[in-house]
Amino acid sequence: MSQVEVDGNGPTGGASFSAAARAAVEALLAPVDADLARRYPGDTGTRQPVHTVYVPADAFAADTVREWGRQALEAFDTHAGTPAELARALGVADDELLADVHARVRAKLEREPVEDLRIDFEDGYGPRPDAEEDAAAVRAAELVAAAVAEGTAPPYLGIRIKCMEAAVRDRGIRTLELFLATLLAGGGGLPDGLVLTLPKVTYAEQVTALVRLLEDFERRAGLPAGRIGFEIQIETTQAILGPDGRATVARMIEAAEGRATGLHYGTFDYSASCGVSAAHQSMDHPVADHAKAVMQVAAAGTGVRLSDGSTNVVPTGSTEQVHAAWKLHHDLVRRSLARAYYQGWDMHPAHLPTRYVAVYSFYREGLAAAAARLAAYVAKAGGDVMDEPATARALSGYLLRGLDCGAVDPAEVTALTGLDRARLDALAGR
Repeated sequence: MSQVEVDGNGPTGGASFSAAARAAVEALLAPVDADLARRYPGDTGTRQPVHTVYVPADAFAADTVREWGRQALEAFDTHAGTPAELARALGVADDELLADVHARVRAKLEREPVEDLRIDFEDGYGPRPDAEEDAAAVRAAELVAAAVAEGTAPPYLGIRIKCMEAAVRDRGIRTLELFLATLLAGGGGLPDGLVLTLPKVTYAEQVTALVRLLEDFERRAGLPAGRIGFEIQIETTQAILGPDGRATVARMIEAAEGRATGLHYGTFDYSASCGVSAAHQSMDHPVADHAKAVMQVAAAGTGVRLSDGSTNVVPTGSTEQVHAAWKLHHDLVRRSLARAYYQGWDMHPAHLPTRYVAVYSFYREGLAAAAARLAAYVAKAGGDVMDEPATARALSGYLLRGLDCGAVDPAEVTALTGLDRARLDALAGR
């Protein structure tokens, strides 16, 4: 059998690719390379909150976060004061892991009960006289600025404006303008964790409209281009499937021109738009699973993050009623996490205990296995599972999310993997 000789430029002899062919390939694929880099930049590398808390604008106050934490702790101590009581509430094993989670969740509720707060000027606020909403928008900005200056603000916070439909468009734009202008007028600039939410999007052009407004505001305010991003709330069937049969949500991400930070699923509006009766509107209904699967594929690789919706079953009343609502919420959150929806909405302070119990259990249960697989990958030692680079990215991302929310500690992750935060970030592609 003949041997092919190879020099520094490739195989020698007559059987080879010409320089012209290689140049043609580069010319052909250069636009593709650029398009892939633009459309699919990968994860942003920033922290993703585990939830978003919605508070109507007229109910938002300087002590809202502290009060939510107080009420959450009160519910936790009253109805699940011990790991055994928590186990009974959720129908899970009362073991060492749950005891650890119980202690960590209580500490979390004391330290950082809310990771992301949205001051709601839409459904939770409703139609108001213009003067009243003007005043509320200014007041919200002043309270946000004060909380940021005092160091009491949650990591992420912002407002949800009214949608871009004709009937409320001017009102939503006016509220956004007042909120942003008041933040800047205070001299502290825009908070690093500022998040805006655009609800009830039906056409990609509505996303483009907000982009143009933000471009104009940034230019007039002397802000860097692209400084202000926003979430797109997926609450209508038109946001998932357009009249031409194409997946509209992908067009919305494109229309955001790099400003989209998240896609948030709206459980009840979307379910209702599909004709689902009120008794069956839930995060685990088949119409919800279909919508979120489309969202997930559309957002993959773009750096746009996903958030599931909420349950409207409130954990109040007797201990039996609270336990039933907690089990429902806990199971729904765990279901979302398994499906890679790492964020959701919480509508009541008593939802916070089970949000964190579900999240912390998810990361602590899988810590040892994920760390072992990642350590084996880095050491090229193989093990029971032969992982690929994409899986290593997922394993690193899993550990990083656990670190960000406080479910796992840096020291224990390093002890199990031999990797520090910087190395995990690199493996996760951040």
